[in-house]
Formats: sequence, C-alpha cells, structure tokens
Amino acid sequence: MTSPTVKLNSGHQMPIVGFGLWKVNNETCADTVYNAIKAGYRLFDGACDYGNERECGQGVARALKDKLVQRKDLFLVSKLWNSFHDHDRVEPICKKQLQDWGIDYFDLYIVHFPISLKYVDPSVRYPPGFTYDGKTVVPGNATIQETWTAMEGLVGKGLAKSIGISNFNGQLLMDLLRYAKIPPATLQIEHHPYLTQTGLVSYAQSQGITITAYSSFGPQSFLEMDMQRAKDTPLLLENPSIKQIAERHGKTPAQVLLRWATQRDVAVIPKSNNAGRLAQNLDVTGWELGKEEVEGISGLDRGLRFNDPLNYGVPQPIYV
Repeated sequence: MTSPTVKLNSGHQMPIVGFGLWKVNNETCADTVYNAIKAGYRLFDGACDYGNERECGQGVARALKDKLVQRKDLFLVSKLWNSFHDHDRVEPICKKQLQDWGIDYFDLYIVHFPISLKYVDPSVRYPPGFTYDGKTVVPGNATIQETWTAMEGLVGKGLAKSIGISNFNGQLLMDLLRYAKIPPATLQIEHHPYLTQTGLVSYAQSQGITITAYSSFGPQSFLEMDMQRAKDTPLLLENPSIKQIAERHGKTPAQVLLRWATQRDVAVIPKSNNAGRLAQNLDVTGWELGKEEVEGISGLDRGLRFNDPLNYGVPQPIYV
C-alpha cells in the first residue's frame, strides 16, 4: 500500500501520508527509513535540526540499491534551520543537507521556523540548535523576505522542486504572499484535535497552500521530552470518544486521528518502528468518518500548543 497524492501549487504531486523523521535515533534511522519504504511510504519528512539526515540518506540509498523504489518515486523533504536564514547562507546549507542525504534535489525544502538566529558555522557545531554557543540564544538579522528570496533561488537552480514554510501564523503568511514570486507550496503546523487552528488552515487552503500536520497525536510526541504540559494533558489515543469512533470503524485510535486530518485535505507525517503500525498509519485515506464524528473530534479543541519555543526555555515568542 502507498499513499494517495495531492497536487501542490508548484504542480508537483505529494503523498498525503508520509513518515516523520523527528526523534528517530541515529542508530536505527537507516533501517527505519528502509523498512518504511518497504512498507509503502514514499514521503519522508526530515530536517537539519533532527540530526539524522546522513542516516536517512543511508536508508534511502539502500532502498535504491535494492531496487525497492526509484528516486522519482520518493518525495524527500528537509528544512532550513534558523541559523542559516541570511541570504548567502541558504544555498550552501541546502547543498550540505543534500550531500548528507546523498541526493541531488529535495522534493520540498521548508523554512523550519520564522526565526532568524546568528549564524553558526557547521564545522563548529551541527546541527546548531537554538543557541549560538551552546548556552545563549542570539537573534540574527535576516528578514523573512530575505530568506524567502534565497529559497526561491533554490528552485531556479534545481536544488528544490517545491518550497514551503513551517510554524508560520496567518499574519506572516499574508505578508509573505505579498512579495513571494514563488508562493509556498505547503505550510507545516502542529495540528491535532487539541489544536485545530481552523482559521489558519482555512486561510492557507484558500490560497492554494497545502497544510501538513505534525504531532497528529497531540501530547504523545512530547511525553518522552518530559514536558510538563504534555504530562498534564489527557492522551488523545485514550480519549473515550476517539476510542468509540475507532471501534465503530474497526480501526485504531491513531488511524482515526490521522483520518480526521486527511479527510479534511490535511497531509500527515506520523512515525512508527512497529511493522503493524507502519501499515495502519498508511491506511488512513480509503474510508470515511461521518460528518458528526469529524465535528465531534474537532470539538476537542483547547488551543493547546506543545511545540512552542517558550516551552523549551527558548525566548522566541512567535505565538504570543
């Protein structure tokens, strides 16, 4: 089984279900990617900040060598980190990431956060994280317009087929669309029943921008990070109404949460190391939730955000 695709405003087709590479550890990453390709996944969502791109590339290379897929069958995604927002830093770091992956182009390259930080040379520390010296967060001077212009240059040079954004709010998106020669193909945001961001999703979709949801299971991803907010929040996977819907459809709660997104034309990027769950997470498009079920799940919204720099002690208040 493979995922159906959606057509991006760039003209390229993107699988609506992919595999997220955040917190996939380096020791198992290559095998994880290889096994996910074997299970039918074609979109892989990576990033400089995840620190595992070399291993991701090793998994891809092995799958290509074993003829499981061809490069054109895959949709490989990475992200520009905050420390490389200056115009003249964008292309070199994109090329470094491509080299780490062992590929010639990204299918989609995304601005990870609307945050410019002071440049850290990759030879000093890579990935650099949020701090300049391992201790202090030092803002950079690049505007979003400067960064986006450089991102557009990547398309012209064939380094990225599509470009997108992540963690942007509506006002930033409106501003970006005023000067963008190439509009963002996708907007990746935290999106789950506790944080539906209905207005932002509707506005982006009205502008022809595809939404990709991360952290589709809400607090689940953040428990292993020992985040108090996540520990204080009831698990969506244990929610009685989600479980009842799952039983009605003969599906798992995870599948219901993913279908709640894909049925509303929102792409998803779950991850799993379990072969059974890998297959289940792909099976989230060929069946329908009822209108009342979708509305009931959406009614769980609390405006509860987990992936906020302030929650990690990083003084970058992008959501206030």
